Amino acid sequence: MRILITGNLGYVGAGLVRHLQRVMPAAELIGFDAGFFAHCLTNAELLPETQLARQHYGDVRDLPPELLEGVDAVVHLAAVSNDPMGNRFAQVTDEINAQASLRLARLAQAAGVSRFVFASSCSIYGFAEGGPRREGDEVNPLTAYARSKVATERGLAGLNAGGMTITALRFATACGMSDRLRLDLVLNDFVACALATGEITVLSDGTPWRPLIDVSDMARAIEWAIGRDPAVGGETLAVNAGADAWNYQVSDLAQAVANAVPGTEVSINRAAPPDQRSYRVDFSLFRRLAPDHQPLSTLNDSIGRLKRGLEDMGFADADFRNSSLIRLKTLDRLIARGMLLPSLRWRRNLGRSAAA
Repeated sequence: MRILITGNLGYVGAGLVRHLQRVMPAAELIGFDAGFFAHCLTNAELLPETQLARQHYGDVRDLPPELLEGVDAVVHLAAVSNDPMGNRFAQVTDEINAQASLRLARLAQAAGVSRFVFASSCSIYGFAEGGPRREGDEVNPLTAYARSKVATERGLAGLNAGGMTITALRFATACGMSDRLRLDLVLNDFVACALATGEITVLSDGTPWRPLIDVSDMARAIEWAIGRDPAVGGETLAVNAGADAWNYQVSDLAQAVANAVPGTEVSINRAAPPDQRSYRVDFSLFRRLAPDHQPLSTLNDSIGRLKRGLEDMGFADADFRNSSLIRLKTLDRLIARGMLLPSLRWRRNLGRSAAA
């Protein structure tokens, strides 16, 4: 099997490549990435991309159709990957996350690709009062990032799949250790705060709900989607990917981290206005369709691996929110240095500019 993974040089991709090589040793894994965060390695023992058959660099908006020749499955991770980046680059987020995703799906269909796996997000539920959200419930995207995921899902649903099995995995909020760690994710941020400052400051009143999933379990879900029989869920499927037990309020996450890092103080802004991003998610469909690929990590497992990973890095940066571990800060620095355009395209004459 030949598998093309877009966005493989990011937070999720490093562990995904390692997992797929382990469970599908005969598969030919091909990476395609713009490379914005390729240098953001965190305590990696080896370059994750050494596990690939080939690594290609390029803008997903311009992915060459010939890269899809002979490909059996596409795992589409490439995206402007969170709300702060989406808010800063709203138009570009639509271009990359929605328009380019649908172009890629059409190219994959034309090339005879049999499986298309799209990394969607539970953030499409936005603010959702009442019970946990199911796949058939109304979505309420509140950000450019969430709107781009809704637009892609709808476009994929309207695609005449023609034998291509499409799976949109609505992932819970990612967390956990990675060879390219991000600290702009709620649980990861809390662990970093506890280790670097001994204090977790919750800016909200602590009541918003967040479903989480460890990056290792995201890889297991993607593995399932690659091999999914269309008889299980239909030719085109959108499914919440996570576990019911991983629905937590933000205050509970902060306290769990404090328990794991003795001496940590938790400060919650009880007077804060309500956080509009609050939702619980029902993962029963995923549990029924993918019984052998359910999340294995517990919250304490993820916190423990983050703690050990950061400690092994010698992490003690109290100002980490201005570091390369925050994706938006990395983009800002690349743009400020003239290496990246505000359109999130590499500057073509970089070599001449650098020499000057």
